[in-house]
Amino acid sequence: MTSRSCPCGLPQAYEACCGRFHSGAAAAPTAEALMRSRYCAFVKGDVAYLLRTWHPRTRPGRLELDPGMRWTGLEVLGASDGSAFHATGTVEFRASYRGGSLHELSRFERVDGAWVYVDGDFPA
Repeated sequence: MTSRSCPCGLPQAYEACCGRFHSGAAAAPTAEALMRSRYCAFVKGDVAYLLRTWHPRTRPGRLELDPGMRWTGLEVLGASDGSAFHATGTVEFRASYRGGSLHELSRFERVDGAWVYVDGDFPA
């Protein structure tokens, strides 16, 4: 990954990739795009975006990120549904950080036409 590419792992520059979702200029078109943009928001410390893209029924009242956490990479392991033709979708991913990794199977739903994160399981 070059310093100009988006932290989500796609080759585009941040502004053309997840940055447009973070700024509100566009909405993530798929569950996978939303998951990538949320990972990128964790990298950048964008708590407002994380809360805005969390399902109202599962969203925490507040979110505090660990300022010492250093995310180092994202690997999408699989995705099902989650396109413009679906109301729900799942994305399995591994997010690496300095000292370890997080493996999650995330669930997403559409709320008022926009993809939001619902919750996730942590496979063994």
